[in-house]
Amino acid sequence: MKNLRVKYFYQLIASHMGVLLFAVAILSTLFIFYGERVAYSDKAEELERYGEQILEELEQARPGTDLQSYVTVLEAQNINFIVFDQQSRILYPINGNFPSVELTTEEWNVIERGETLTVYRDVERFERSMTFVALPYVEGNTLAGGVLLASPVSGIREMVADLNRTLIVVIAIALPFALLLSLLLAKIHVTRLQRMQKAASMISEGHYQVNLPESNFDEFGDLAHDFNVMADKLQRSNEEIEQLENRRRRFMADVSHEMRTPLTTIAGIIEGLRSGMIEEQQREKGIRLVSDETKRLMRLVNENLDYEKIRSNQVTLMKEEIEAAELLEIIQEQLQLQAAEKGDRLLIEAEPGEMIYGDMDRLIQILVNIVKNSIQFTDDGDIYLRARAESGASVLEVEDTGDGIEVDELEMIWRRFYKADMSRGSGQFGLGLSIVRQLVNLHDGDISVESEKGRGTKFTIRLPHKPFDK
Repeated sequence: MKNLRVKYFYQLIASHMGVLLFAVAILSTLFIFYGERVAYSDKAEELERYGEQILEELEQARPGTDLQSYVTVLEAQNINFIVFDQQSRILYPINGNFPSVELTTEEWNVIERGETLTVYRDVERFERSMTFVALPYVEGNTLAGGVLLASPVSGIREMVADLNRTLIVVIAIALPFALLLSLLLAKIHVTRLQRMQKAASMISEGHYQVNLPESNFDEFGDLAHDFNVMADKLQRSNEEIEQLENRRRRFMADVSHEMRTPLTTIAGIIEGLRSGMIEEQQREKGIRLVSDETKRLMRLVNENLDYEKIRSNQVTLMKEEIEAAELLEIIQEQLQLQAAEKGDRLLIEAEPGEMIYGDMDRLIQILVNIVKNSIQFTDDGDIYLRARAESGASVLEVEDTGDGIEVDELEMIWRRFYKADMSRGSGQFGLGLSIVRQLVNLHDGDISVESEKGRGTKFTIRLPHKPFDK
């Protein structure tokens, strides 16, 4: 058996009408119950008022003189009364057609206590359903009997029936309007849900440019706001994924290119050495070239591994105070020959006694990467290595007089998969500066770059001083 499926629109209609009908049924029952009770209570109070007037007449010096006038007035209102003694014998009117009324012991006890007996509906002691009250009649201090007034229930029932008919008419008029209002509200809610359903379908298909109408009126508006926020985040995440995928493809292409060249060179030289095609005087040069290309491959692999370690916080810094001039001299010694090959000079400008707080090996790695980058794009120029102090920080600068970087490329040089100069076949693969930035961040410092095309580039590193021991 298939699962029963009922549209939400019809569920809303059914729930609205169900609640409405239940409320109408409860209210109608209460209205009828209390309406009938009030009607009987009003009739009993009316009978009691007439009874008190009759008792006042009986207490006159000549009782019974005006009782006949009461008979006439009350009969016109379909009310009968009798005066009876303690033996339930009718004392007045003597010749009336009112049936003898036998009161129960409990009812007599009420009258004997001097209280008014009220019976809202009685069928057994009369020929038809009646409402009656009995008031105690006292002569001196002795109970002489009572006055009983009775009225048919039919008049009350007719009044209650009129109330019921009026209630039915009101319900019949109100129900169509209630149904119309329920249809309108259900349509509004279902339309808003359908918009959300359509938007969810679009997102499931990969279309994240959706925007639902928002409001602060109800939970639907809050849900629409949250949905829009989710869609916006998914859109940004999708764009980031696409960017990462493009950068991954670019990275793989660049890695393949970087590795293909040295591997091709190594393979060619080894094949030449094996087959004897390389002359004896060229063999030393070939072996040196194989060594250089092997080192190039190792650098590429090591940079990738180093970057992943730094990014995943697997690097522990061994910080110490280092003399700035000594640090810069180490860099100068390591790269002097490489700079000389390009006709560049490495110049040191350091304030005497300036100290740098950091990890010696990692600071050397940072400066070597930056200086190599400067050597690569500087021909027959100067590269300045500077160290100075600022308020609360030590500053290292590497400035060259090389080609410079385009303004729109300045922020991209830090990307892991970005190659600094795509137009130059000799350009180094762009992992070095990504590693530099990560290492500076590990030192709780910051690095910035300034450049002007054709006039050179300056890297500035700021590292905090050693904190004072408390």
